Amino acid sequence: MGNYDEMSRYILESIGGSENVTNVTHCATRLRIEVAKKSNVNLEALKTVPNSAGIVDKGRQVQIIIGPKVNDAYNDFLALSGWKPGMNANAEVEDLGANQPHNAKWALDKVAGFMAPVFMPIVPAMIVGGMILALARVGINYFGLDTSTGTVNICMALFQAGFTYFPIYIGYTMAKQLKMPEIYGAFLGAVLVCDRINGVEGLSFLGIPIPQVSYASTVFPVMLGVFFMYYVYKFVKKIMPEMFTFFGTPLLTMIIVIPIELIVLGPLGTYLSNGVAEVCMWLSNTLGFITQPLLAAAYPYMVMFGIDKGITPISIAMIAEQGYDVIFGNMGFVSNIAVGAATLAATTQLKGKESKAMRGLYSSFGITALCGVTEPAFYGALISRPKALMGTACGALAGGLLAGIFGLKKYVQIGCPGLMTFIMYIDDTGSLYYVVIGAIVAVVTIVVSFTSTKILMSRDEKKSR
Repeated sequence: MGNYDEMSRYILESIGGSENVTNVTHCATRLRIEVAKKSNVNLEALKTVPNSAGIVDKGRQVQIIIGPKVNDAYNDFLALSGWKPGMNANAEVEDLGANQPHNAKWALDKVAGFMAPVFMPIVPAMIVGGMILALARVGINYFGLDTSTGTVNICMALFQAGFTYFPIYIGYTMAKQLKMPEIYGAFLGAVLVCDRINGVEGLSFLGIPIPQVSYASTVFPVMLGVFFMYYVYKFVKKIMPEMFTFFGTPLLTMIIVIPIELIVLGPLGTYLSNGVAEVCMWLSNTLGFITQPLLAAAYPYMVMFGIDKGITPISIAMIAEQGYDVIFGNMGFVSNIAVGAATLAATTQLKGKESKAMRGLYSSFGITALCGVTEPAFYGALISRPKALMGTACGALAGGLLAGIFGLKKYVQIGCPGLMTFIMYIDDTGSLYYVVIGAIVAVVTIVVSFTSTKILMSRDEKKSR
């Protein structure tokens, strides 16, 4: 029996049973269940799922907010429901988007819904690789750690495994999201980082020159390649005789995809990465330090709508191209801390018979948010309290303004930024300058967010008496 069996049983009954499930995934905090018929889903019942912090309704996808242990809930739900990939693939699906305008919101929802399952499974690798690199820099620059020792080699291998082979991880998760064999995407990523191709000069294919490109730690080249591969795979699978499909489909797919990826799509993805980084730097130079507080204040709502997942590849690209991210690297850090502090402030304002139990729950939400995972706090404690949201914004604006004035830079990509991830501000020389700045930003954010929330909620409470 799993810890989430009761929750899984409740969810399964509320969504119309396993026969109504077409896909199940999860991100850092949400269990994401796609259904064939939304009319069979009891949304009101889902709002009271045991041990959850609420739900997010995304059309045919229902997202149950669970928290950092969402992977356990995901596995328990799969075990209890018996659902497996491909199950109900031919089920009749309700068309909920027939009358929906294809506007900017529709496009953002599509991008966010696609990006989350692609990048969230990679977060543990980013956390390990990023933290190890930062700690190794400190050891080398401050404690005389010999770079030729096995210890340093192992540390750098962990970093390399976390970031250099990004194309393999993204290829795998993206292929899975596109519902094609995962190994196809991973194989394409492995080809890109192979030492016979990655950064090699003078290559050609059938006399056609291949641009020299370094694919280590890149995002966009493999994404373009897997998108192209998806359509090639569908075509090849359709025309391939069944008796030859086992070896013929992957062989013909790769023969078509690999040359086009190396000659056209890979270099195009690299140019796209460079362009994104340049645009972001132009934005920062144009708006100056005001960029940071605006982004920090808006970030909780980016998370709410899933837009933050679309920003991840941009931040990765900036670090890969210029060694740091001065734009998107701080908004999550400042915002998450502001959400945590505001939640703890809201906890102190709880009154009534259920306040004791709720204080314990809200306190755990607040501490979790301070450590980088905000959705339980945002949905479970803040979203129904406008004054607390205002207090969160005050803290985010204050911290973001300070980060912008001091030009706070993130040098390592680490998922779920918060009080546990200060080492992402250690530069390649091991300098702790931006770590100190980050700590000051965190203190200011916490103080302003907590104080503002408490004052605003206290005034609101007095008015309602």
